[in-house]
Amino acid sequence: MEKKTEQPVVAICYDFDKTLSPDDMQAQGYIQSVGFDVPKFWSDCAYMAKENDMDQNLAYMYKMLEESKGKFVFSKETLQDYGSRVQLFPGVEEWFDRIKKYGEEKGIIVEHYIISSGLKEMIEGTSVAKAGAFKKIYASSFYFDEDGVAKWPAQVVNYTNKTQFLFRIEKGVLDINDPAVNDNSPIEDRRVPFRNFVYIGDSDTDVPCMRLVNAYGGHSIGVYNVNTGDKTKVYKMMDENRIRYYAPSDYREGSELDVLIKCIIDRTVANEKLEKIHKNNQNIAE
Repeated sequence: MEKKTEQPVVAICYDFDKTLSPDDMQAQGYIQSVGFDVPKFWSDCAYMAKENDMDQNLAYMYKMLEESKGKFVFSKETLQDYGSRVQLFPGVEEWFDRIKKYGEEKGIIVEHYIISSGLKEMIEGTSVAKAGAFKKIYASSFYFDEDGVAKWPAQVVNYTNKTQFLFRIEKGVLDINDPAVNDNSPIEDRRVPFRNFVYIGDSDTDVPCMRLVNAYGGHSIGVYNVNTGDKTKVYKMMDENRIRYYAPSDYREGSELDVLIKCIIDRTVANEKLEKIHKNNQNIAE
């Protein structure tokens, strides 16, 4: 369990596919390697899920495992290798360290988290994960035997259960098997208050997390593909009050997103000072 720190913490939580990367991670090498057309692969997964009352994430995980048979060993190492080929949006490589340093300059601890329906093993294979960018990666994953071969789903993350990880981060209970996340604790004792959360996503699958963060005073950001400029999804989310802000998926220094995140960090500095004054006044009054 992570303890509350003297310095305020800002938790920036990211979806992965089409938020940090232009396409689904499975469509950037894996699907092609098993001889499938990308749309056909996903349509087969959707059909399987519908016909069997099956979670869509479990459907794609089953499909990935089945289609690899006779072609290659479906192992953690293989998935991480596919992950290493995943393309990232402009500036992502430098983003995490730069934003953490900006927070340090302001007296704020910035932590980056992944909350994704994609595969943890593939995300772990990306250059940014290997460089230690993320405090924790919450994503769907496989159970691997002693030879490192995938045998069964270990964790499934879908759009509705994503919110549980926000509560874990809030309380500092990061282990997914730790039941302490359900313990009652005063709001002032929680490691990351929701007002210090930022959630960055790209589509309807991120809406539950965005709504939760919004409801408790945090900041939700919709990103749209900087290469295509298609704002359809973020306009819809903005119109429905799912997000507070939107920006292109350009993570380079000086970009709209860069300026926005730095403004949120600056605002956090001011908010935390006000919270301290409020708390001191309450103590004196008592």
